[in-house]
Amino acid sequence: MRFHVTHRKGARFARRGLRSYFEYRDLGIKRATGGKVVAHVIRARPGRAPHGEWHAHDCKIQFVYVLKGWVLFEYEGVGRVMMKAGSCFYQPPKIRHREIRHSRDLELLEVVSPASFKTYLATASLEKPAARRSPARRSRG
Repeated sequence: MRFHVTHRKGARFARRGLRSYFEYRDLGIKRATGGKVVAHVIRARPGRAPHGEWHAHDCKIQFVYVLKGWVLFEYEGVGRVMMKAGSCFYQPPKIRHREIRHSRDLELLEVVSPASFKTYLATASLEKPAARRSPARRSRG
């Protein structure tokens, strides 16, 4: 593990990544931590919409902070949750979820451990998961 710094000025976004409707800016944390953690800024690609496929990630920790805009997710056993600028959310390992839609100006900071993890598409039986009230809707903050 080593000290690492990256700056916004001159940073590049790549169109390669988990989702084709996003661009990813690698923050160099994967290399700095020897693969223990990955961190990147994700932003919406103009003219691209989410496909809304149910999926799950096989990782130990995943959390996201919304920097700009908004995004609507749906989680199995939770329901739909709207995340806005300033929202921070933790996704438990292997929770099935999908993105419904997002604003054109969406930007997220995502941190995942380990840095290399698998993503699985959900089976057809998960097309309509049981939903409860969203914790975001219940919260007053």
